[in-house]
Order: sequence, then structure tokens, then C-alpha cells
Amino acid sequence: RAYLDNITAIGPRTVGSPENEVLAVNYLLEQIRAIERESTDAHKISVDIQRPTGTFSIDFLGGFTSYYANITNVVVKLEPRDGAEHAVLSNCHFDSVPNTPGASDDAVSCAVMLEILNTLSKSSEPLQHAVIFLFNGAEENILQASHGFITQHEWAKSIRAFINLEAAGVGGKELVFQTGPENPWLVQAYVAAAKHPFASVVAQEIFQSGIIPADTDFRIYRDFGNVPGIDLAFIENGYIYHTKYDTSDRILTDSIQRAGDNILAVLKYLATSDKLAKSFEYRHGNVVFFDVFGLFVLAYPARVGTIMNYITAAIAFLYLIKKVLQPKTRAIHNLKKFFTAFGFTLISWVCTLVTVLSVAAFVSVIGRSLSWYTHFYVSVFLYGTAAAAKLILVHRLAKKFFYKNMNEQYLGDIFFDASLMIWSIVLAVITQMGLCSAFICTLWVAFPLLAKLMIHKEFSQKGATVKFVMMYMLGMFVPYLYMMYLSWTVFEMFTPIMGRSGSEILPDVVLAGFIVVITMILSSYFINFIYLVKSTKTTLITLTTVFVVTLILVCSGIFFPYSSDAANPKPKRVFLQHTSRRFHDLDGNVVKRDSGIWINGFDYNGISHITPHVPEINDTIRTPCEEQAPFCGLPWILPVHLMFWLVKNWYLPAPEIFPRSPIHFKVLSKELIPWNSVRLSFEVSGPSHMSLYIRPHEGSALSTWSLGDGMPVASSGGDYFVFYSRGLQATPWHFWVELTVPEKHSDGIVSLAIAAHYFFGEDQTSPQLYALLERFPNWTFSSGWSCTYDLFVF
Repeated sequence: RAYLDNITAIGPRTVGSPENEVLAVNYLLEQIRAIERESTDAHKISVDIQRPTGTFSIDFLGGFTSYYANITNVVVKLEPRDGAEHAVLSNCHFDSVPNTPGASDDAVSCAVMLEILNTLSKSSEPLQHAVIFLFNGAEENILQASHGFITQHEWAKSIRAFINLEAAGVGGKELVFQTGPENPWLVQAYVAAAKHPFASVVAQEIFQSGIIPADTDFRIYRDFGNVPGIDLAFIENGYIYHTKYDTSDRILTDSIQRAGDNILAVLKYLATSDKLAKSFEYRHGNVVFFDVFGLFVLAYPARVGTIMNYITAAIAFLYLIKKVLQPKTRAIHNLKKFFTAFGFTLISWVCTLVTVLSVAAFVSVIGRSLSWYTHFYVSVFLYGTAAAAKLILVHRLAKKFFYKNMNEQYLGDIFFDASLMIWSIVLAVITQMGLCSAFICTLWVAFPLLAKLMIHKEFSQKGATVKFVMMYMLGMFVPYLYMMYLSWTVFEMFTPIMGRSGSEILPDVVLAGFIVVITMILSSYFINFIYLVKSTKTTLITLTTVFVVTLILVCSGIFFPYSSDAANPKPKRVFLQHTSRRFHDLDGNVVKRDSGIWINGFDYNGISHITPHVPEINDTIRTPCEEQAPFCGLPWILPVHLMFWLVKNWYLPAPEIFPRSPIHFKVLSKELIPWNSVRLSFEVSGPSHMSLYIRPHEGSALSTWSLGDGMPVASSGGDYFVFYSRGLQATPWHFWVELTVPEKHSDGIVSLAIAAHYFFGEDQTSPQLYALLERFPNWTFSSGWSCTYDLFVF
């Protein structure tokens, strides 16, 4: 705990700042040297400060290229006295995003790693392999320090596996949400060693699908180092992740202890494992893994899962075929009835989805989006009750008008079979797609089928007896309990993400969609009860009443989305950049200049809740797009422009800023080279963070450059984005771009813009920006900095 408190006491640790490059590094070195003095003779400890410079391209956030200079890594190797040929890596990062203390992301992981280093070094038992502890100093700059380490450090060649410690929330349990690629032995190591397991292949497949706007160093080690690993992250309370509220006092000691127990045990297991030395030999196939209520983890090879899934689906299909063909004389009649029930089930799901999404869209249009952000129960009362009521209504109408005077037991039986059929098809399709999450469908086929076979006589008796209901519920217990557990984990991760997913996505529609899907899953084997019970009128009226009352309350605005509650804040995120822009023509003359505070609200609500507090921030100052400039002529720090509609950001006129450390942009040379090409060389010096934006003019094409692997990677939208950052004492940035050009290019061949971002120090905030930030309500997290923007045409 002391390690964590001391790291966060340094304050925000932005790359390039003295806090990150000097104070945090010195603190880590002091602690490591103290640990080294106390270590036993069984171990040898080596320490290295690495300051790499490099460049790479990445397809994250639509694709961009990264360049870093003189950033910092603190690397410690703990090995047996005689040395070790192979190593396992443990990775954390000590830098933080600007204006935040970064306790959970990721100071707590570095604190845990220091404690593990201390514990292992005091052990009298030598390890079989080395453990390398990387305290990386530039993860928040989109994974730069890990790239510098794995591609340039001499110790990187010995690494056979890694554990990456991350955060997507503040405290709680740390979830294993990525493993591999392949290498099932790593999951087996976690299963065997972790004392408090929490792991899910479902989380892995959700994360790797790209629907969560985040990435970790796991990607760098996998893609650039070809090393397999385990990715863990704290996921609780994501509402305050990357905000000023991410303080050490919010992380419970139990949470730190739990993470330490798990990671120490897994690292020790790997460092004494024979498999580590030959890890490449065990690189075969994926693995299905999931914890059972945090008690233990079940893991088995994906190929075994595939066989189990297909066998389960085949048994279900055989059961259904046998049901339809008994007696053979009524096979056609049975088939018609079966497919009618199957059709009604699908129709009820489609109707429910359309209805609930329409409600969500209506709530968004009237400006009441995210009313559940602080009060999660509102989403259940609004969308959950609507989903359940619609499902019941469709089947109630079917029972009343289509299935008039039909035997209730027969209907209950046939609708159970229809649900079983749907689950069996979904199981076969998801297995065919190669998704490991298909194990959930197996639960929803195997257990209900087993329950049905055990109580099939009860099904044919008159009425839903107490014995029948009890037996039926017992059969459904396992899939229902697991689904509730999984749903809660998914909601815990996703609900806070809706507050930082940009203005493009309708969060109510996304959450309503989740709730409908979970309602459909949980109700799939209870639809038959609508046909078995005498009446569903009371249930329907109750659900409808709760829905209508909640909808009226939501429309009235009684549920305010954000909270400044000191114990449990749920702030609105707003980013403000005091920007001075200059647009140059082909001759280098300034043809346009302006200055203002550029404002981005990080969720769908934009600034509608802020205008009453700061009236000058209103819809009359929407940001105009400079069509001729890349990325609309705006100083994006990262290429997240597609997450934000231009109608959802604002530009408040403000005086020009004059940074004490201005950017220096120089054209070093212009060369004509064969095959109609031009090479432009540049030198740039400026603050620790800069963004470069390139747009070739019509007829021109960017063919190669000195960045990444030499092959330019365009961002979504076609412009090129380069993210630059540096530590201390970095030399000026030199780069060149090469373009193929048309014969005639009277209005130039390329537009190139550079933005300088001042995240710390005397240039960070202007008096106007400071005064504006002071006026923001206390339920916002408003992060502000100054920047300059220059556009050139060549």
C-alpha cells in the first residue's frame, strides 16, 4: 500500500513531464535498490534504465503511426545466481493520462510488482528461470514503451511468456480477459496457480472483437515480440477510470492483496515451469476457459469444446426429430405445429427488440440519454420491463387468437421444443464460427434437455404442478445462475464505457439491446409457461405499469445522468483545448488564423447539461469543419474523430495563446526523384506530445515515409495520422515523406498539419481556460490543455 500511495503522491505522470521521467523513475529505483540490499544469495538482481526511440504503425482507433523518442523504461531482472536462459515478463506502466493521479491505471500494478519482487528476492529457493519486471513509462501514449522494450532491449530475446497488469476500472477483482494467442498451457498455469481466479473467454472474445475502444501492451508483445501471455485488468467502477477520482484511497487493501496473491503465484509457477523453456512447442490451439463464481476455473482445449458442442447439438436434434415423428401418421401435422411455435418465438423476439430499441431511440432523441448512468436500476425498470411485457404480450395474443381451445400441456411442450431448437441451431452456428464462447449455448441445450427428459411425464399431466415447477427450475438452475453471473460482469464492464464512447454511439440503444438479448436468453425456456398457466394478465399489467411510470419519470428528467457523490462519483467527461490555429498557403503566407477553446463532451449528451451552468457554451458555437484540411483542421491528440460528430463539439472564441516553448517546424529539403515522385524532409521540435496530419491532394499519393515500417497506414477517412511523443532531452524529430505526383499540381501536392499539445508545465493552461474550467459543475471531469495548430501546403 505504501508503494501505491507514494507513486500517486507524485501527481499526474504524463510522458515527458519531470514527474514521470524523473520523480517516478527515481522513486522506483530507490525501492528496487532497497529490495536488492535485502535479497538472499539465491538470486541475482540486475537493473537497467532504457530510453528507447522508435516507430510503428497500429490498426487501433482506425489506424495510425506512432513515433517516440527517449521515453523511459525501468527494467529489473531477477534470476538464479548462475543466470538463466529463459524468462517470464511481468509488465505494468507508471505513467498516467494527463490531469489524473492514475492509481488503478496503473500505479497499483507497479506497487504489486514491487511487492512481488521483494517477496521473490527474499526467498531462499532459487528460481529455474528469470523473472523480468518491466515498469514501463509510456503506455498511455498508445503502447510506446512496451514496443521500445520488446523490439530493442537485449533482455527481450529471452522472454517466453508475459503477464500484463492493466486497469479498465478502479479496484475490485482483476479479470483475465486475454490469453495466448493459442498456448493453452498458459491458461493451465493460471488455473493451477491463481488463488482467487476470475477469468472468462467471453471477455476475451468481446475485447478482441474491437467493440471496446481500448487496447493494452498485450497487443505489442503478441504482434511485435511474438510472445504469448496473460492480460489482467481491474474492471470494477470504470466510471472514474482516467479521471481525477482515480486515487489510491479508492482501491481497497483486499483488492491489492488479492491481485498480489494471484500474480505472485502465477509468476512463481511460470518461473519454475519446464514448459516455459519450450513454450513454442506448446503453441497449439485455443482454449475454452471460465471461472465458476470466482471459486475455480474450468479450462479445456477448444477442439474438445467443439466436439462436445457438436455432440450436444446432435443429441438435441435427434430428440427433436424423434418427437416430431411420433406417431409417424401425424408427422406432417407435428412438423407444422413445431415450426409455427418456432416462428412465434422468433417473431416475439424481433417484436421485442424493435419495440425496446424504439423506446431507447425516443429517449435519446428527446435528450434523456444516459438517465441510468448513475441509477442502473432505471435501465432495468425501463428496458427490462418493456422487453418482458412485449414477450408476454405476443405469446398471450398467440394463445388467445391463434391457439384457441388447444391443449395447454401440448402447447407448453411444443414451445419448449421450439426454444431447444433455437438454442441448438445457435450452438451449431457459433461453434462453426470458431468462437470459444459457444460453451454458454451448450449449457442452454444440455441442462434443459436433461431436465425435460427427467420430467417428461409431468409435462403431459394437467396443469403446471408444484412438483413439475420445482423439478423444472432445478434443471434450469445451472445455466440461469451462470448467465446471471456473466451478465452482471458484462454490465459492470460496459455501463461505464457508455460514458466515454463518444457522441456517435447511442448509449441507450446499446444498453437496451444488451438488456433485450439477456431477457430473451433468460426467458427462452419460460415462454412455455405463458401457455401452461391460466392467465398472465396480472404479470403483464404490473410490468406495463412499471415501464410506463419509469418512462414518464425518465422523460421528466428526474434521473440526472451524472453524480458528484464524494464516495461514488460518476462524472461526465469533457475535454477542453485552448487552441491557436494558423492556415498557410502554398507560398507560406498565413491565409487564416483563429483562436478558441475547442470542447468535446465524451458521451452522447454533448454539452446539453453544461449549458445551464456555462451559457456561452451552446449550440451557436458548433465547430465548423475546414474541408480542405486533414481531420477537419482540428488538433486531435489521437484519431478518435469518428467517435464524434462535428455537431457534437464546440469552438468558443478565445484570445490567441503564445506558448513559452513554441513548436519549430522546418522544411529541410524537397527532392525530385524518378518515377514522378517528390521527397519532402522535415525537422520538428516542440513539446512532449505532437500530432502530425497528412492529406495528399487529388492525383497525389503517399507512397513511402521514414515512419513505421515504411508503408504509410491511412486512418479511417483516408488522411494519415502520426502520434509523436518524447521524454526529456530528445533531439529534434526528423522525418521524410515521399509522394507520387501528377504532371500538373498548381495547388500543391500535399497538405500537412502539425499540432503541439501542452499537457503539463507553465504552458498547459491559459488564464481563459483556467477560468472556464473553474466554472464547470462539480459532476464533470473536465480535462484541459493548450495546443497550437499549423497547416502547410507543399
